[in-house]
Order: sequence, then structure tokens, then C-alpha cells
Amino acid sequence: MAQNKALYTFGKWILFPAYKLLYRFKVKNKGVIPTEGGVILTANHLSFADPVLLGLSEKRRLYFMAKQELFRNKFAGAVIRALGAFPVERGAGDGKAIKTGEEILVEGNVMTIFLEGGRSKTGELMRPRSGCALLAQQVQLPVVPCCITKRNSKHKFSKTIIHFGEPLTPEQLGLTPGGGRRELKNAMGIIMGEIKKMREEDANELKKG
Repeated sequence: MAQNKALYTFGKWILFPAYKLLYRFKVKNKGVIPTEGGVILTANHLSFADPVLLGLSEKRRLYFMAKQELFRNKFAGAVIRALGAFPVERGAGDGKAIKTGEEILVEGNVMTIFLEGGRSKTGELMRPRSGCALLAQQVQLPVVPCCITKRNSKHKFSKTIIHFGEPLTPEQLGLTPGGGRRELKNAMGIIMGEIKKMREEDANELKKG
């Protein structure tokens, strides 16, 4: 899948000052994503700003699965495609999107998936979907859990922490080629467990100021 490197780099350069001012975001454990090779980055999802915040927090260029509704406008769809996003039909077991994700990973890129399958309207973590574990199972590549925590989820512009966790190998997640659904469920439990630990730590930090 093609990504416009120049547009992606220019976008980061333009957006960083504004997002730093509006969200006062802090990045924790930066640099844990391997500098090369395919990696799955998975995070919780609180707002429309999350993809940009993740992109600004990581040196490597990120690719994203995005809900297909974002691509209905031809111009907007063309722009986000150029930035590395591709559509997925949520809740439908979109085999085409999974295949695209596999290709991106095999080509040695960072594939980003919001593990809950949508934005949390309450700010609380929702039940995880199995997409990132399925990809990790099929391509046998590591997963980096990431937690996005806001001081106040009801405020659009609220101080935010982007916390990257240590990479989890398929072996650590208990994922084997051709494994079944039980493997996926157990792996998602491990990933969500890491995100919950980061969330608790960061929520306490934000409460203290």
C-alpha cells in the first residue's frame, strides 16, 4: 500500500506545534517500537485526534485501519489514504482489510489498530476486538500496546499522555500460526491487561497535575 512520505512528513511538521499546545501531550516510553521491521501498534481510542497524536509521538511512519465512513468524501478519502489509512468495515470481519494489514506488515511497516474497534464515548476502556491478535497470529510479528489517557475525557482539549508499552512477541502472547480463537482471546486479554496497567499509572499522574 502506497503512502505519500512527503505529505506525511509535512503533516507532522505542521501539526506538531498546534497539537502540543492544545493537548499538552506527553510521550512515555518513547523509542520502544523497533526501528525497522513489521510491528503492530495497538491502542485504546478516545477521540478523533488519536491517530494524529500517535503519529506525532513516533518517529516511524504509521499506517492505520480507519472506519469506512471516513472515505465517503472523495477528497478527504484521498488525503487520508495518502497518509497511510485504509478502510475497514467494522463488525463485519473485514477480510480485505486484514489482508491489507498483513501486506503492510510483511513490507516492514508499523500497522496501527485501535483495539476496541471504535471510540469510547465515556473515556473508559471497552471490550477489545481480536483484529490485532489475528494479525499477529497470521504474520508472527510483535505487538506494541499503547495507552492514550486524558485528564478529562469530557473536554475536547485535555492534557494527554501517550504511553507505549514494551513489545510483546507472538510467543509471549501464545500465538501460533494457524491457532484458534481461544489463542486470540487469551492474547487480547494480555494486551488489554498491559494497557490497563498503563492507564492506571497515567490517570494517577494526571490527577496529581
